[in-house]
Amino acid sequence: MVSKTRAVAAAGVAVALGLTAACGGKSDSDSDSSTSGKSAYNAAVTSVVNASDKKGGTLNLWSSQDADSWDPVRGYYAFVWDLNRLYTRKLMDYAGAPGKDGLKLTPDLASAEPEISADKKTYTFKLKSGIKFDDGTPITSKDVKYGIERVFAQDTVPGGPTYLIEQLDQGQKYPGPYKDTDPNKLGLKSVETPDDSTIVFKLAKPFADLPYLLAMPGAGPVPAAKDTGAKYGEKPVASGPYMISEYSPGKSLKFVRNPNWDQSTDTIRKALPDAINLTITTNAEDLDSRLEAGTADIDVGQTGVQAKARAEILQDPAKKAYADAPVTGFIRYAGLVTKVAPFDKVDCRKAVIYASDPTTLQTARGGPVAGGDIGTNMLPPNIAGSDPSYDPYGRAQGKPQIDKAKQALAACGQPNGFSTKIAVRNNRPAEVKTAEALQAALGEVGIKATIDQYDGSQVASVTGSPSNVLKNGYGIIIGGWGADWQTGTGYLQALVDSRYIQDNGNYNLPEIADPSIDALFDQAALETDPAKAADLYKQINEKVMEGAYYLPFVFDKALNYRNPRLTNVYIHDGFGMVDFQALGVSDGK
Repeated sequence: MVSKTRAVAAAGVAVALGLTAACGGKSDSDSDSSTSGKSAYNAAVTSVVNASDKKGGTLNLWSSQDADSWDPVRGYYAFVWDLNRLYTRKLMDYAGAPGKDGLKLTPDLASAEPEISADKKTYTFKLKSGIKFDDGTPITSKDVKYGIERVFAQDTVPGGPTYLIEQLDQGQKYPGPYKDTDPNKLGLKSVETPDDSTIVFKLAKPFADLPYLLAMPGAGPVPAAKDTGAKYGEKPVASGPYMISEYSPGKSLKFVRNPNWDQSTDTIRKALPDAINLTITTNAEDLDSRLEAGTADIDVGQTGVQAKARAEILQDPAKKAYADAPVTGFIRYAGLVTKVAPFDKVDCRKAVIYASDPTTLQTARGGPVAGGDIGTNMLPPNIAGSDPSYDPYGRAQGKPQIDKAKQALAACGQPNGFSTKIAVRNNRPAEVKTAEALQAALGEVGIKATIDQYDGSQVASVTGSPSNVLKNGYGIIIGGWGADWQTGTGYLQALVDSRYIQDNGNYNLPEIADPSIDALFDQAALETDPAKAADLYKQINEKVMEGAYYLPFVFDKALNYRNPRLTNVYIHDGFGMVDFQALGVSDGK
């Protein structure tokens, strides 16, 4: 399934400055200061900047685009999921903390972590007492179940992730609550609510990542009496500390305090500002100017400032101290299609990896600051089991390895090189530039690559269709991916598990069909110990790299600026951006 949570955010990172990585030295991902509370370049990546419990004032958020939907079950953009924490609580949610601590799931509406049956197929949650919707109505297990059932109504509220359908439908073909014949509209059989404070999930087979699916916005509670179907996103009922008071599509959104939210029931959210305003603009450079002037507090898109502002910020130490360039959780890469000759031979795939120039690919993405660190493997740094130092093809040295490329070409029976096609979306300038950089590098070893730019809106039927890929002879496909949830399954499975190869909308671009990789995912589905699961994902990553199925370009980054008046600023690794729910303003205005 396409991972849209960061698709919009990462797609907006512009190519600029032409900065390139130097061999050795300090990485741009390193903070100039690890001291909590002190603002410095990248300080928010690892620490809480300007920590404070001061309440009051108005937080002024800006964005260069509106949400895809404010309906928790329909929104799929990264910044929307982040903002959703302001008004939607779930059974479990990511902890409010920087670094790896933010990746930990913690009980939210649930009073504790779930009780899991011995066969790992039944999850039982107990709800906290005193939790209410914005109108004062108590939140019950039936509200949580009803909210989850809305995921199934794809004909009425489409657009969001559907993983819960995959785990909970189990052949029932449940149509969602709008077509439910159950008198209470709670007919999904795999979810039971024996009383108002208990909810039980019964799986057909073990799936250890279920709590991550229940931490997605679409698993939040919805009162059936207040559900307005396709219009619910205009004013969703709040269970979090804020509620939407005004919404003008494409222009603005206003949050005010939810008077029935009780801090004593919420260990995640600080709820410091009295009000939160979101202004939507289409002028990205004007937004950057407002950020630098201090009239905008932060860009919620977190896609990175434009070229002009980037140069101004990086060249001015006073401004740079309030900028961060975190890893977004995306990897930019090329898939090497095993069904298109000569990439059915592993050594021909290795030849492409060795011949590529890591530095020119990085530069095409925007350099080490705006583009990211050179990609060395296919598991991003914010996923347990990842190891950026794992570099089986020596890509971190930043230069092509011509001798090894020629050796690989000889080993695959193509000593003089071969011809192939690179497919790339025409609406992604950075992707086109990486295709051109790759084309030039491959030419140095006799690999003649032509570039086919296609309509980016047709990705599902062009590069997402294996039959179309074969028909057009696309040997190399440029792409990018970010996790829908922060485990190796949430990131890698759609990319490398043979059972996820689709006739349309396929993201296993190389068409990897390795039973040993599939089996490791099955083991991970049974593993409730995160450390043991991480080791399984490490093994999967190694098998993928050994098979030379993907050429990683960069571990994606975006340079963003934050208003000096902001408090409690930190990058949340679960979103690859600032945790908006934690923010406050120091001047109380």
